[in-house]
Amino acid sequence: MIIRIMGEGQFDVADVDQDLLQKYDNQVEDAVNAGNEEAVRSALNSLQEYVKANGSPVSDDYLGSSDVVIPFVDATLAEIAELLTGEGFIPDPA
Repeated sequence: MIIRIMGEGQFDVADVDQDLLQKYDNQVEDAVNAGNEEAVRSALNSLQEYVKANGSPVSDDYLGSSDVVIPFVDATLAEIAELLTGEGFIPDPA
């Protein structure tokens, strides 16, 4: 799975702990649903840091699309909510 973090680039997260990735994603979704902007920023930052630290950066010449897009940390609550699906940013595993 390729994740694009707006302003940061794309990361291949196929080899990361998917349960932990999903945990971070769920924290963002829960904070958005609660309308808690401070918690959203904190959870979004944690998700981004996990992806950057554990995913593999995708080459700049990669022309494929991203499977998931994660917004800027300073995006508005409405902008973040708009990018969420019913399963957060990252679809829940089957």
